[in-house]
Amino acid sequence: MIDGPYFVLTVLGVLGTGLMAGVFCAFSTFVMRGLAALPPAQGVAAMKSINVTALTPAFMAVFVGSAVLCAVLAVVTFVLWPDEGTVELLLGSALYLFGCFGVTMVANVPRNEKLATMDPGTREAAAYWRSYVSEWTTWNHVRMIASAAAAISYLLALA
Repeated sequence: MIDGPYFVLTVLGVLGTGLMAGVFCAFSTFVMRGLAALPPAQGVAAMKSINVTALTPAFMAVFVGSAVLCAVLAVVTFVLWPDEGTVELLLGSALYLFGCFGVTMVANVPRNEKLATMDPGTREAAAYWRSYVSEWTTWNHVRMIASAAAAISYLLALA
């Protein structure tokens, strides 16, 4: 059984990755659908606003903090190599670091950056909006599944 500070780190890992899975789930299941239902200029403007306001300290603390926590858990697991939960801890860390944080950096952020350069009322923005919604949401599904799987993996490590 994992105990002491290692237990606390793992519980925080469950919490952080689970919270992020919830955020991504909301976007995948209704936020992006709602934005896609708007006229393109309104959808682009709304998403640009969301992308700016998402960079709050509270959100970034959970998103980036969870990545740091997952990295710490991976390092501590490699160093201590506990008798139980090793595979689950390493898997949970990899799922979040690559499937969530990594995907965000290589798939979602570049799309957000491209969208940020566009004037919502232009034909270019309207044309890009269709592919943006589809591609961004697909990658968001990956982040949602990876974050949820990381939370489950950490939870299993505690069992």
